[in-house]
Amino acid sequence: MLHLILFLFFGAICVAGAVNLLVQSHPINSALSLIVVMASLAAEYLLLGAEFVAAVQVIVYAGAIMVLFLITIMLLNAGKEERSKGSRVATLLGVPGVTIGAVLVAWTLIGRASTTQSVSIGALWGDPKSIARLLFHDFLLPFEVTSVLILIAIMGAVVLASRPDAVARPHHNSPAPQEDRELVAAGKDH
Repeated sequence: MLHLILFLFFGAICVAGAVNLLVQSHPINSALSLIVVMASLAAEYLLLGAEFVAAVQVIVYAGAIMVLFLITIMLLNAGKEERSKGSRVATLLGVPGVTIGAVLVAWTLIGRASTTQSVSIGALWGDPKSIARLLFHDFLLPFEVTSVLILIAIMGAVVLASRPDAVARPHHNSPAPQEDRELVAAGKDH
């Protein structure tokens, strides 16, 4: 009973963080809400007996990936989001899409409720050795492609954040050569 209460508690935190992520107008606040979502998902994984997945969730996603997100947001110097009236296409397609999705999820959950069996915590396959074998042997190419895509995204953020005039013209703290000559000539007169 305690596991169910904790599962529902962390699930509610996860949903609240996701809603807050969408409602926020400042990107830093949205990124912090995403960290709350990732941490509550890690707690959910712990409650399900997947300690390794929970640790990876915290280290990789809530740690490394969110640091990259925050660096990218800060590099782009994104300010507050400007609120607009909204898109007619998003309203026409989004509302029916969400309704259809919710009906499908409810239909699946209600239809499968009588056929599902409860699984004890830790009974599922997924020890660290087998997960590592899958990740670094069977799924090595998608893992590496994801790494390269993240690297390309960081490089794109740096290029977008740089100002074209700052790249085109070098900044010198020393005076120009003509000014040097004038200063030297002025010094000789005294």
